Amino acid sequence: MAGKRDFLSMEAPENYVAGLGRGATGFTTRSDLGPAREGPSEEQMKEMLAKRAAQLGQAAPSAYGATEKKEEDDDDDRYQDPDNEVGLFASGMNFDQEDDEADEIFALVDEKMDRRRRARREEREQREREDYESKNPKIQQQFADLKRALGTVTEDEWAALPEVGDMTGRTKRAREARQNNRFYAVPDSVIAGAAAAGQLDTSISADAGDGTVTDFASIGAAQKSALQVRLDSAAHSAGSDSTSGTATSIDNVKGYLTSLEKSAVEAGSVPVEDLNRARLLLESAVKTNPKNGPGHVALCRLEVFAGKITRARKVIAQGAELCPRSIDVWIESININRENLQNSRIIAANALKIPGNSKSVELWQAALELESTPQARKRVLRQAIDSVPSSVELWKSLINETEDIEEVKLLFHKATQTVPLSEELWISYARVCNPTDAQNVLNQARKAIKSSWAIWVAAARLQEQLGSGDDLVHKIMERAVKSLAKEKAMLKREDCITEAEKCEEEGAVRTSAAIIDATLDWGLDQDDNRKETWLKDAKNSIGRGHFATARAMYGYAIKVFTQSKTLWTAASELEKNHGTHASLVDMLERSVNAISGTKSESLWLTLAREQWHAGELDQARVTLGKAFEAIRDNENIYLRAVELEVDAKEYEQARNLLAHARGVATTARSWIRSIVLERNLGNFDQALNLTNEALNSFPGAWKLHAIKGQIYESMAKLPQAEQSYAQGTRVCPKSATLFLLLSRILERQGHVVKARSALDRGKLANPKNEILLCESVRLERRAGNIPAANKAMAAALQETGGRSGLLWAERIMHLEARTQRKPRALEAIKKVDNDPILFVVVARIFWGERRLEKAATWFEKALVLDSDYGDAWAWYYKFLEQHGTEEKKAEVLSKISLAEPKHGEFWQSVAKDPKNVGKGFEELLKLAVQVLE
Repeated sequence: MAGKRDFLSMEAPENYVAGLGRGATGFTTRSDLGPAREGPSEEQMKEMLAKRAAQLGQAAPSAYGATEKKEEDDDDDRYQDPDNEVGLFASGMNFDQEDDEADEIFALVDEKMDRRRRARREEREQREREDYESKNPKIQQQFADLKRALGTVTEDEWAALPEVGDMTGRTKRAREARQNNRFYAVPDSVIAGAAAAGQLDTSISADAGDGTVTDFASIGAAQKSALQVRLDSAAHSAGSDSTSGTATSIDNVKGYLTSLEKSAVEAGSVPVEDLNRARLLLESAVKTNPKNGPGHVALCRLEVFAGKITRARKVIAQGAELCPRSIDVWIESININRENLQNSRIIAANALKIPGNSKSVELWQAALELESTPQARKRVLRQAIDSVPSSVELWKSLINETEDIEEVKLLFHKATQTVPLSEELWISYARVCNPTDAQNVLNQARKAIKSSWAIWVAAARLQEQLGSGDDLVHKIMERAVKSLAKEKAMLKREDCITEAEKCEEEGAVRTSAAIIDATLDWGLDQDDNRKETWLKDAKNSIGRGHFATARAMYGYAIKVFTQSKTLWTAASELEKNHGTHASLVDMLERSVNAISGTKSESLWLTLAREQWHAGELDQARVTLGKAFEAIRDNENIYLRAVELEVDAKEYEQARNLLAHARGVATTARSWIRSIVLERNLGNFDQALNLTNEALNSFPGAWKLHAIKGQIYESMAKLPQAEQSYAQGTRVCPKSATLFLLLSRILERQGHVVKARSALDRGKLANPKNEILLCESVRLERRAGNIPAANKAMAAALQETGGRSGLLWAERIMHLEARTQRKPRALEAIKKVDNDPILFVVVARIFWGERRLEKAATWFEKALVLDSDYGDAWAWYYKFLEQHGTEEKKAEVLSKISLAEPKHGEFWQSVAKDPKNVGKGFEELLKLAVQVLE
């Protein structure tokens, strides 16, 4: 047995852990800071690693566990401390100028990257915000329609509403009432005591009956002491700590001082108890901290408010003695003694004699207000400037008191030498000098204040006032940018635009343009989308009413992007809306000369149209001739020339141009224009021949089929028109207009069932087409089948997802009761965003309710949203004919000529009528009003 226990004295095997076989291992709890058992020591670890290396035939590892030389990156990692990396190398961080420049460069890079992504980020955030608000509406938005419906409740209905009773705790109150009404037997002693309590004694006994004596004097003294303690506590809480002996400001006293300044209540209307209570508080505060000037001022103003002027003067005089360095106290003392100017002057003199007070500009200004004669005011100002020579306000006051221009110049010279860093003094000095001296003054100012933007702008404006050329003004601003950039005092690009707009407001238009030319590209790199940025800046300036600044922006952008059609078009729109006809023509001529090829097509057409509308027909012909040479065989230019000749009633010339255009055209537009011309002139046979010829070349042009049917309708040949429309629907099944025309001509012939069938075929070929869906509803309504119309409307709204303004307008105005129109309009506006048709419907609803201002507002919203919608113009003008002024109607007539609307159900029926060919937009508007419902 003894031999079996020899293992107890033997060496333990390698990596042996006692108890591991039976699961008796150490464990770790939350309270432990380390492992439950210790690991091998450092010496044991070295021996284990050496044995392992010997077995593998490798060299022994180093102290850091590497068998070979580390690479350079491993050496760096050896000395890194991720938890305290800064503290580890804190002693080696010595920043120099290069580090500062690097930080500035990285800051500029971060700012640029943020600016490049800012627009997209803000747009995404706005879209997410709108999506969240639409999915999570507020409670007031959910019940908005119900609140609006309350507006239809009449006064009788309101009066008939029952009163709301308080039903809370009803049972509890009833139970308490029953308990209070119970009666109990009362002893006789209680009744006798109650009877004795009502009797009055005529003497006071000092003996309380229990052996104690009542001392009324002590009770009064105790009450007085308690009141004093409360007042002192309030004063200590509002003022400084008396135990520390440190005087501090009293915020509550200052607040009371402000309330006295703003109060407009007469003293007689304030209860005396409130005044006494405030007086006790302020007196306690002053007594607690006598060196606090605002406390004395507050107490003085309280006495003035109470009408006790003498006491107020005494209080503020005491404050001046206790707080001789408080400027507020001295100014208040001067103001309260203004009735006696001599006393006020003495007080001001005493205040200024105190060391330190003579440096107060406010105190000198208060003393200045006491003088009435120019000589006395100058004397005070000179003394003030001797004491405070660096005060710009005092120098300005002294200069304003001087009338002699030469003396003013001398004062400005001395002021600028004394305060050389004042931009205001330098610029004012230049304004009173002649042009030559002003230039010298501004040169000296630039040397004195090298970082001043205002001085450079003043120099540019001076040259503009002298009539110097634009080159000199622009040169000054270019030098300004270079100088300020060198001094690191250059403004941001947005601030420069603001300065340019300010110059425009003050009449310095050339200086404004020079600022834009010199700074519009400031801070933008070649990689930035400069063109879009400049377009946005110009639109923002136009929105703020600074058209000259926007014109300068477009001018600079065009210099950089000469071939940009977008910039030329935007600049032309600016001249059209806010410039003259001459400036517009000049801009368009420059644009067509700068842009070559087909890109200039729209600019050529715009130039010819503007000359045409201005009555310059010969110039328009010359322009179109140049356009023919610049862009060979362009169909659009031919058609514009045809419009010009038709307007001039040169029909043969128009026919010749159309014949040439048909020979080179690759689309049906020239054919359509030829057919329309002949139809308008009454040549129906010639028009039909051209139509048949065009259909041979362009059988898929749905407009040719539509025009052919309309020609037959004009000739009263309804079956032939029906056949033309039917053939067009077979060839062009995606044309909703052809199905619409076919349905109407069938209905016109009395074939309602066939008309319904034609619309059904059109809806199958053109799903979710609001025009055909709406026509189906109207067909049933015109047939007198209102239930079928409602059913068709429900199906149409479901098919379009409720996103059709046309369908909602039809439902609101023709299928809903008058009382339900407004709620339906609100529901429609929520589902359809920014639809001019719905805006017109809402305006008509308000019009019917005689809410004229709101109706006019909604009509104008529709015009602003889509000025091309002619029906909105017609309804608005009809509204103005009944409720508008002559000035407003004239304004609408002038604006419609600029808008040139082309769409709208009623508008197109008038504008495309052959009888109205050649009429202006004003005439068409009046005709459209006549055909409205």
